[in-house]
Amino acid sequence: MESVRYQDWLTRELQFAAFSTGPLLDFWHRREEGEFIGTQGLPIRFVRLRSPRHDKVVVISTGRIESYVKYPEVAYDLFRCGYDVMIIDHRGQGRSGRLLADTHRGHVRQFDDYVSDFSCFWQRFVAAAHYKRRFALGHSMGGAILALFLAAQPDACDAAVLCAPMFGIRLPMPHWLAWKILEWAEKRPAVRDYYAIGTGQWRPMPFMLNLLTHSWQRYRRSLRFYADFPEIRVGGPTYHWVREGLLAGNAILAEAGAITTPVLLLQAGEEKIVDNRSHDAFCRVMAAAGHPCDGNTPVRIEGARHEILFEKDVLRAEALNIITAFYARHH
Repeated sequence: MESVRYQDWLTRELQFAAFSTGPLLDFWHRREEGEFIGTQGLPIRFVRLRSPRHDKVVVISTGRIESYVKYPEVAYDLFRCGYDVMIIDHRGQGRSGRLLADTHRGHVRQFDDYVSDFSCFWQRFVAAAHYKRRFALGHSMGGAILALFLAAQPDACDAAVLCAPMFGIRLPMPHWLAWKILEWAEKRPAVRDYYAIGTGQWRPMPFMLNLLTHSWQRYRRSLRFYADFPEIRVGGPTYHWVREGLLAGNAILAEAGAITTPVLLLQAGEEKIVDNRSHDAFCRVMAAAGHPCDGNTPVRIEGARHEILFEKDVLRAEALNIITAFYARHH
C-alpha cells in the first residue's frame, strides 16, 4: 500500500488537472469549516477533514499569506495515510479576520497573537477531540508559530515537523541596516503599518520569477486560488510585521531549549526566503538542551525551493516520505 502511494506521489504531475478536478475535488468537498474568536476578538477560521476510522490527527500551521484554501493536496495525502487533518488560517490572512483597512497588508500587532490563537485552537478543537496521537506540521511562518507553541506547551503534541520554518528572514540588506529602518518606522505609525520597502499589494508573479517552487502545475494552481478568491489575497508585509518576525526568530532560538517534543526540521536546498543558518542554530540549541532534532541536524531536501510541500513530484515525495515515516515512529 505504501509503495503504491509513493508511486502516486512520484507521478501525479503527469495528470495533475485530472487529479485536481477529480479525486482531490471530491475529497475537499468533505471538509468542515469552522471559526472561533481569537485574541482581541478577531475571527479565526479553520478547516478539518475527519474519518471515524482515524484515531490520529495532523494539525497544519500555514505560512505567511497562505490559507487552507491552498492545502487540499497536502491534506489529501496525509488523510490517505490515516490521519485526520486540521488547518488554521492565521489572523490577517486567508479567511480569518484582517487587522488593517488595506487587507492586502500582511500585519500583526505582536507575533505572540498568532501563538495565542494557535494555542486556543489546539485546546478547543485538537486536545478536546480525544485522538490517540496528535501531530503538527508548520510551514515557514507557521513553523515559527508552531515552535513558539511547542516551547510553551511541550507536552501538547506527540511529534512535530517544521518545514522550512521562518526562524530567520532573508533580507535584501544587512540586518544592522534593516534594524535602523525598522526602529525608525516603529516611531511613525503611518510608516510602521505600511508595506515594507520593495513590497506592495498582491499581484501574480510569473512562474519564471517565482522563488517558491519548481512545480509549474502547483504554482499555477496556487495562483488560481488567489485569482478566484480576491478576499484571501495578501501582499507584502508591513514594517511592523517584519520587525515582529525578526523578534520571533530571536525568541525561538532563545526558547528552543524548552522544546521536548520530538521535532523533525526539513530544510530546502535552494532556499531564498528564510535563512537556513537559523535552522542550524535551532538544532544546535535543541541538541545542547539534551533533546536533539530528528537526525540531530536539519534534513535537507536538495534541489527544493522554499515551498517543499508544493514542489515537483520527486522532491515533494521525498519530503512526504520522510514526514510520514517520522510520524509513524511516534505512533
